[in-house]
Amino acid sequence: MTERERDEAPGRIAILGAGPVGLEAALAASDAGRPFTVFEAAPQVGGNVRRWGHVRLFTPWSMNVSERMARHLKAAGEPLPEPDDYCPTGTELVNDLLEPLAKLPELAANFEYGTRVLGIGRQGLLKHEEIGSEGRASRLFRIVLQDQANRTTTQTASMVLDCTGTYATPNATGDAGIAAPGEAELCERIVRWIPDLGDGAPSWAGQTILVVGAGKSAQAAAQDFAAWLPSAPGTQVLWAVRSSRPDWGEVADDPLPGRQALADSAKELAAGRLPGITVTTGVVVDAFEPAGDRIAVWLRGAREPRVLVDRVLSLTGYAPDASLYRQLQVHECYATAAPMGLSAQLLGDAAGNCLDQPSNGVEVLVNPEPNFLILGAKSYGRNSQFLMRIGYQQVTDVVGT
Repeated sequence: MTERERDEAPGRIAILGAGPVGLEAALAASDAGRPFTVFEAAPQVGGNVRRWGHVRLFTPWSMNVSERMARHLKAAGEPLPEPDDYCPTGTELVNDLLEPLAKLPELAANFEYGTRVLGIGRQGLLKHEEIGSEGRASRLFRIVLQDQANRTTTQTASMVLDCTGTYATPNATGDAGIAAPGEAELCERIVRWIPDLGDGAPSWAGQTILVVGAGKSAQAAAQDFAAWLPSAPGTQVLWAVRSSRPDWGEVADDPLPGRQALADSAKELAAGRLPGITVTTGVVVDAFEPAGDRIAVWLRGAREPRVLVDRVLSLTGYAPDASLYRQLQVHECYATAAPMGLSAQLLGDAAGNCLDQPSNGVEVLVNPEPNFLILGAKSYGRNSQFLMRIGYQQVTDVVGT
């Protein structure tokens, strides 16, 4: 691999990730007259969103299209997604919103697709140097990048906005949130994203499947399996849930029907009302081991501690990847892995419904590292209450206009 330096325009903003919040940041930078570059690891816009393209959002278009996005699309003569109260799938979000935005003249020339950020630092400084000083802010960020041919380059920037989200970094399956013995060895046989039971259904049919996790991703997968099982005879789903008394994240008088439907479906399945799906609560994964073409899974707390399965679907949540900025002065919450100011605000907020979560201003987003900010889902760390509209407001708080 080779490395080459590239000079950047003064005041350039580096935006990491071309998802909804990354595109909102790009539009804001354009409105502010700031030079910017959007780095996206996938070969096209919305790489993470495409992974869950078949999954439907809880929230309608009216909550997923920002005022800034609507203004730019209207100015370009592009149609807005409609109707406002329709909840799109991930694929519809990409096709009807992200791709039209990425093609706008004010954005199109500023993307570097297939470009992965390997690390970010300050030119000429180490993490422990110039703590709280003006000298640190005066140094440009140095960003190391890798393209699809594994070639490395560097770019500099005056500001970095990390909008990479969390979906690319799933949590481990084992107890205590760490990899269980055998998990690393069998990683290629453990699926960590909600499967598409349309095109990919044949590969799941007739098998015994272990689902691990209890959050909305696991609930969505279980709901999909429940609807699909009648057409897939011989398929068995074992659903392992850590809590002995799961509440399924239910919100009282939930205004989002899709979210309530998932909780209702989970409760029905836990009550054993659908043949083919067995829900076991109060269990954790202790270990994996190969068993010929199958996988032996040790479940602590289960009546049968060892089960043989054909597939493992691990949906235990997603967490921020802090490796990108390990050489920067980022103050993270020890519990949520989110920026400390925002995490403290969220943990102190009595509201448990994401619809009640406001944007808390730029003060809770800033880090000791000047001009480095984490926005979007990644800014919430392990807190699952994030909504896209919060990310859009964060962009306005940080970039302005």
